[in-house]
Amino acid sequence: MTDDAREPGPETDQPAAAPPAPAPAPAPAPALAKGRFALSGTVLGGAAVALSALALALSAAPYLSGGFGGKVRDYLISNPQVLDEVLAARETMESQSRVQTINAAAAANPALLAVDARDPAFGPADAKVTVIEFFDFRCPGCKAVAHDYRALMAAHPEVRFVFKDWPILDRGDDVTSQYAARAALAAHQQGKYLAVYDALMAERALDRAAIDRILADNGVDMARANAAISAPEMTRHVTDIHASAAALGLQGTPTFFINGVASPGIDPREVGALIEAAKKKG
Repeated sequence: MTDDAREPGPETDQPAAAPPAPAPAPAPAPALAKGRFALSGTVLGGAAVALSALALALSAAPYLSGGFGGKVRDYLISNPQVLDEVLAARETMESQSRVQTINAAAAANPALLAVDARDPAFGPADAKVTVIEFFDFRCPGCKAVAHDYRALMAAHPEVRFVFKDWPILDRGDDVTSQYAARAALAAHQQGKYLAVYDALMAERALDRAAIDRILADNGVDMARANAAISAPEMTRHVTDIHASAAALGLQGTPTFFINGVASPGIDPREVGALIEAAKKKG
């Protein structure tokens, strides 16, 4: 969208709105924050479970040498897929527990997922179904589902889709995720969010030069964008997203909410099924 306001639609940025007053707590410095959030809970959880299972097997080995124990040992050696099934069942239980905890936090404090005029949002403001995505532009899972998620948006013009730019993959002096989030939000202020979102998700190796190139290629005024990226208001916006994610207990990206309820998985087909269920529920 250009500087001239126009009627918002399912594929156009909403007109820029004045940001709400900042919280009474002291505002963070405008410099790019260095994220210290954990990586995807699913990835780390799976690795931890695998190591735990291996340690358990090794510790039990001396005791599975005869009688019933020997039979168990022989069975596991002959059917190693059983261990895979055990690991899968445990991961499913842990995932369900995480989702239940997140949903309990969301239900206890609906304000955490309330409409924020600063967030990029597409679709009718009075939509019966709202989908919110917390994501990081460098997250492999986010990139993997981005194309199909955008297709999901096109298939559901009556649904409101809200983007929460949640940069969590920065470490040390690397603030690429933070810069990408700020750059996309700066593009949103110029009505260029979706085009920039698509390009950032499609870029395999993001760095500052690639991000700046993507902004310029999509018609973003770089002087205005640079001013927005470093503005205290931008810092407050990204910090507020971090705070909401922490209060919800989110452990990784992407995380999707459909009418305030977290999706157990990240597959857009699963998100689509939840959208359909929410539409029927009314």
